[in-house]
Amino acid sequence: MSCSDEYASHVIHDGLIQISPTVKSKLQKAKYGVFNHSAVDLCHWTKKSLSNEGNCYKHKFYGISTHRCMEMTPTAMNCENRCIYCWRPTEFYDTLRMPPELVDEPDVIVDQLLRERKRLLSGFYGHPKNDKIKLDESIFPQHYAISLSGEPTMYPKLPQLIRYLRDLPATKSIFLVTNGQEPEMLQRLADEDSLPTQIYLSTNASNKEMYHRVNRPRYRDAWERWLNSLNLLSTMETRIVLRMTIIREYNDSSRFVNEFAKIIKEGAPHFVELKSYMHVGMSTDRLEASNMLEMREIKSIAQQICLAIQNFKIMDESEISRIVVLQNKARYVNRWIEAYNLIS
Repeated sequence: MSCSDEYASHVIHDGLIQISPTVKSKLQKAKYGVFNHSAVDLCHWTKKSLSNEGNCYKHKFYGISTHRCMEMTPTAMNCENRCIYCWRPTEFYDTLRMPPELVDEPDVIVDQLLRERKRLLSGFYGHPKNDKIKLDESIFPQHYAISLSGEPTMYPKLPQLIRYLRDLPATKSIFLVTNGQEPEMLQRLADEDSLPTQIYLSTNASNKEMYHRVNRPRYRDAWERWLNSLNLLSTMETRIVLRMTIIREYNDSSRFVNEFAKIIKEGAPHFVELKSYMHVGMSTDRLEASNMLEMREIKSIAQQICLAIQNFKIMDESEISRIVVLQNKARYVNRWIEAYNLIS
């Protein structure tokens, strides 16, 4: 983490990790709100929801209120992988360590990102098509999606962050998306009573060779780390989702279905989300539009997996996002977050 390189992603300033001015400027041009090593964004579906033009698939699948969902990350430019399909600027990820003494405290991160979110939302009040009631509500999130950019399990104070979010008066749910490269942190979440409402494990490979081709990890033992995370999540007492991004010519072959089915059996998730790669953002520099699958192809893969694993069924789909979600009948939970919270 040196400021000598103009294109380094991080610098140390006032004893804290900060995104470098060059990279911060790029993120701000992309409409991110940035604070030191953390960031927040108004996703495409949040903006659509504010004008009553649609909702995110998380609303359709799990009942999440789209306009009151805050997508954030405490690790905006930190990740162990350089996934070929990622729409984020993975080329700027240049560190694998976030020492605890160099990171912001959870309350500081949340306070500053809420301020950034409010600033991003302020510009939407001037457009007549936007719903003013929804805009007012969106300033006070009910749902936190800890994803956006980078790998959140690299943040050494993640358990404290999740507990802090959980204790906010308006909070109804917290989702965490992980690449599975930090199994020790996942174990800490369980040990420190810090499990989020739902954990997504990115599941884009069915074998070691495919993992390295698709995810381009920095760690040599990346596949073993990921398998360790899969095994940990199979017994955790919170909602677990395996999210599979399917890329044509990489992991879409029918010969891999049985391998993916074996992975799903081992992980025993509550849900599996099968999603086509989408040709957006920085991924357009690495892949072609032809690498996207059609919805009918995603449905076909979902059907093949259900045939291979009898205790899974197709629960729902979102054609516009090219996603099919499967539900585990053997490890059943209510799909609707509020109903789940009432019984958990």
